[in-house]
Amino acid sequence: MAKDIRVVVSIDFGTTFSGFAYSNKTNPEIITNDSWPEQQGVFKTNTCLAYDDNLQFPKWGYPALAQEPPKKKKAMAKPQPKPVELFKLHLADVKEDEKPLLPPGLDAKKAITDYLHEMNKLICETLNSRWPGLRYPAQIRFVVSVPAEWHHEAKATMRECMYNAGYLEHRQSENLEFTTEPEAAAIYCMKSLSEHRLSAGSSFMIVDCGGGTVDLTTRTLLHSMKLSEITERSGDLCGSSYVDREFLRFLGKKLGYAAMKQLKENHYGQMQYLVQQFCSRVKFSFNGNPNEYNTKDLDIERVCPALMQYVTGRAKEQMEESEWLIELDFQSVKDMFDPVINKIIELIQRQLASTERRCAAMFLVGGFSESSYLQSQIRRHFMTKVPLIAVPKHPIAAIVRGALEYGLNMEIIQTRVLKFCYGVEVSAKWEKTDPQERRTPAGRIFRFHKLALRGVEVAVDQKFYYTAGPVVPNQTDMTFNIFITPDSNAKYCDEDGMRMLGKMKIDLPDPQRGKNRLVEFTLTFGTMEVKATAINKRTGQVYESSFVLEF
Repeated sequence: MAKDIRVVVSIDFGTTFSGFAYSNKTNPEIITNDSWPEQQGVFKTNTCLAYDDNLQFPKWGYPALAQEPPKKKKAMAKPQPKPVELFKLHLADVKEDEKPLLPPGLDAKKAITDYLHEMNKLICETLNSRWPGLRYPAQIRFVVSVPAEWHHEAKATMRECMYNAGYLEHRQSENLEFTTEPEAAAIYCMKSLSEHRLSAGSSFMIVDCGGGTVDLTTRTLLHSMKLSEITERSGDLCGSSYVDREFLRFLGKKLGYAAMKQLKENHYGQMQYLVQQFCSRVKFSFNGNPNEYNTKDLDIERVCPALMQYVTGRAKEQMEESEWLIELDFQSVKDMFDPVINKIIELIQRQLASTERRCAAMFLVGGFSESSYLQSQIRRHFMTKVPLIAVPKHPIAAIVRGALEYGLNMEIIQTRVLKFCYGVEVSAKWEKTDPQERRTPAGRIFRFHKLALRGVEVAVDQKFYYTAGPVVPNQTDMTFNIFITPDSNAKYCDEDGMRMLGKMKIDLPDPQRGKNRLVEFTLTFGTMEVKATAINKRTGQVYESSFVLEF
């Protein structure tokens, strides 16, 4: 680990909102930042940037949100900044045509770096005002929470963006740690267990409902206030922004999908403002009770005048008859929520079914968890299966505060459940039962040799061994190709879903000894990385390499 760490900073870089918290290791009081550009008293600001035509960004966070369309002709003639949102979703495993639109010339990596750079300036100013003389960033440990389903490539991109944004002195700095969003949420909720009289041995589920993703994990509370993971983490893209997407789809049915597409391509700022109006007037307060809902009128001419020029045919005639007012009645709004909430319900059902242990409690965290309709639907489906379903204090800050707790005490996590099968590629003698097409000219076959299986609960620093030797007597080196796959029954390293995690090349001196030169290969699963070690059993020479743990 990095030396001389004085302060820990956690960053919750979210799809729709982001925040940070910090603590001095000497006096570990957790402070969640609540001061942002043009915002005070809130734990998060909008994950949003506003670019000009030269892709310079004068605004970030709340000030970057699209404003109400100007009414005066002079104001309309002025170039409007291009607001950019949801760019985190470009790191998720989604189809290209489903990723949010970015302005020409801007890629997701630049947008993420630009946003983190602005946040970095605020973090630096905040810490230096509290602890003058602090060497920034050398004396800071940064803990970044990431979605459970992110792969190595996404985390590697995030590390590069952190480096380019000024958080790290070099790309492979040990001052950066990752934790999953549900893991951070579980650590935060752990402190609530005593309030509900849950003791060591109790299992509880965390349902983290964010803007883009919903992540789930089930943990068991151990003695000494530590956590064990008992199920494989799961998640999907069904956060609150997907309700917004259903709202835009609803408008497409009314006004024409072609019209909505042109609006998105040519007037993204106005489309964003339209979504903001839906959120503030309808989405945030919707509780699923028809007796408490009043139909809302959406005035397209006022909140999104650019859309009117693209509406044609029968849709235009109907809108002119209704004076460009769209009714958002109860059933229409419910239909926007239900596809998203149903996916969350299905995720919870699968998570409960993945273990035979009784789930004593379920905690809902993340910004979307504050939706009373989502809460009521989860309770309706699971109140007979889970005795306690609760929303802890400050659910929107659960991840950033839990990530900070992890950064202060990384031993709090005792076990993890592997989401992938880990192994190495080996050269074995070809047998008659093997596929003929896989036989090499030397009469051998390359197989995937499993070391650690998917779904296995592993303790921190648990080791998995494999002993190998040279294939030919005069061999002078050996390469271990390390692969991961979601398929525990995989046999070969070129199958679908198989990915190379890394490789390690070692020397094999003394070729005169032939094949009598054994090497012990070990995979050790640490807190957030897997370490590969190869030891030449004759010479004692040790080779080591570390890779980001696919959690």
